[in-house]
Amino acid sequence: MNGPTPVSDRAQSNVVGVAVLLGVVVVALGSLTAGIGAIVEENAAAADSARVAADFDAALDPVEATGVHRGRVSFTDGELRIVERDLRVLNESGVVRRVRTDALVFTAGERRVAFLAGAVVRGPPNNANVRTPPPITASRNGDDGDGRGVLVVGAPALNGSVAVSGSGGSSVVVRTTVSHRRTALGNGTYRVAVETAPPGAWRRHFERRNASVTTRDFDGDGPRSVVAAYPGERVAYLVVHEMELEVRNA
Repeated sequence: MNGPTPVSDRAQSNVVGVAVLLGVVVVALGSLTAGIGAIVEENAAAADSARVAADFDAALDPVEATGVHRGRVSFTDGELRIVERDLRVLNESGVVRRVRTDALVFTAGERRVAFLAGAVVRGPPNNANVRTPPPITASRNGDDGDGRGVLVVGAPALNGSVAVSGSGGSSVVVRTTVSHRRTALGNGTYRVAVETAPPGAWRRHFERRNASVTTRDFDGDGPRSVVAAYPGERVAYLVVHEMELEVRNA
């Protein structure tokens, strides 16, 4: 007959069991810590892009400002740069005005905030939203008292070169010199086209304002334009807000 299990064997089995249990606990704690770290990092990145969007709003004020205007943009990690963008006004015959608006864009991984044509758009290209609407106003037909509607297209146009990146906390001073130029475009049926990387955000914005929306690549250079068509005949005005832009480290 087999005798009792030696005490030394039982002790060794217990030690092995405890070691395995401790290993499982350590792995579980490591996974939990990594998950918490990812959540904290994600929340910090979201807060960073929200702060940049608010700073864009305060620093870039093309409609209300005239002359020199200063603001500050702060972020933990990321890059600021200028990208080429156009705004077009079209009537029944085609393009009647083209404005080189350009865009100031902040990126940090998948996070993105852009100031374009007076709007602040936040979010990655496939899931962005218009945080601050552009200065484009369309009345209902007949609001001018003569059976026609009115369309006022504000087109903030950035003029500058920006390439700033930072890590671990950065703050830059944004200086603009703003002037305004208004042009009457006359009566007609009008469309407004904004060239943009996240077309979905602009499409939803224009649709909420009862415009019919399509997309089109006017110059074949890649980014498509969101084209908003306003119903009925209108008296249209184009107001170009020239913004000489300078960005420097604080």
